[in-house]
Amino acid sequence: MLWEDRDVRFDITPQQMKMRAGEHVIDKLDAIEDTKGNSGDRGRLLISNLRLIWHSQTTPRVSLSVGFNCIINITTKTVNSKLRGLTEALYILTKANNTRFEFIFTNLVPGTPRLFTSVMGVYKAYNSSKMYRELKLRAAIIQNKQLKILPQEQIFSKVNGVWNLSSDQGNLGTFFITNARLVWFANMNELFNISLPYLQIASVKVRESKFGMALVVESCEASGGYVLGFRIDPIEKLHQVHKEISALYTVYSQCPVFGIEYVVQDKPPTEEGQIDQLEVDEAEIDENTTDTADVLAAYLADGRHQDREPVYSTELGLAIEKLKEGYTLQTLWEVIPS
Repeated sequence: MLWEDRDVRFDITPQQMKMRAGEHVIDKLDAIEDTKGNSGDRGRLLISNLRLIWHSQTTPRVSLSVGFNCIINITTKTVNSKLRGLTEALYILTKANNTRFEFIFTNLVPGTPRLFTSVMGVYKAYNSSKMYRELKLRAAIIQNKQLKILPQEQIFSKVNGVWNLSSDQGNLGTFFITNARLVWFANMNELFNISLPYLQIASVKVRESKFGMALVVESCEASGGYVLGFRIDPIEKLHQVHKEISALYTVYSQCPVFGIEYVVQDKPPTEEGQIDQLEVDEAEIDENTTDTADVLAAYLADGRHQDREPVYSTELGLAIEKLKEGYTLQTLWEVIPS
């Protein structure tokens, strides 16, 4: 399961810090303060094609992973940093598991906009390449019976005479099989189409249907759990298409194409080729981290939550808003600075 771009995680393990297949570091900044949750702590920020990773340089187990798909807004904000004083910082508002978190990162190296340009640039590239990663229905992907090819995409096969079995009578159309996705469109209406990235495919099978033997493609639950049936005649051609899609799906699984392209413009020449690996000693990371509720509370976006029902607190002797799962009054008191 791809979680790196779809989740916000705190105090992540060394394994979770490592780049997954298809993920790579685009930029690395070695003097970044996590002003919101670890003010005064110098850390390293890595910007990959899927997420932001920050970790403390003095205590590597103190870390964050912020997926680009969770980001609601990125802007700048004037903050009071323990290490730089009053300065301009990067403000990121996110939402994960129905909870909003905010992050503030301050570049401790004065006079460089690289923190802002790299994060915003990669985030923009991520948002503009969703066709590689998300199932799309009735999209403007076909023009004059030809597929509009994505920048890192290569067409391997075009298959005519493919019946979409979503309706009782079926719809005759065409397959495009590429290195990143499976595309079908109706010959009579180009806007009646589906673009299904291999990333969102759960299974590809040949099985019996009321129309005879059919190619059945199931999408992941995250993309709606669709069950798509296609009939291709003759049966030998059906098995050939199934074999080709299965082979490309296997290759993609080993080396996914996420489609995010960005080149850092103002990176010093000495850093070229030196940001491939995450430089964290696993032995330094103690996986017995601090209480999760304490960490979460430090990043909650103030004033941006939904009101919860009031309940009576026997500890306080009065009515309070119902606490979120995993929180106690004691852990909330502990995050209040003394």
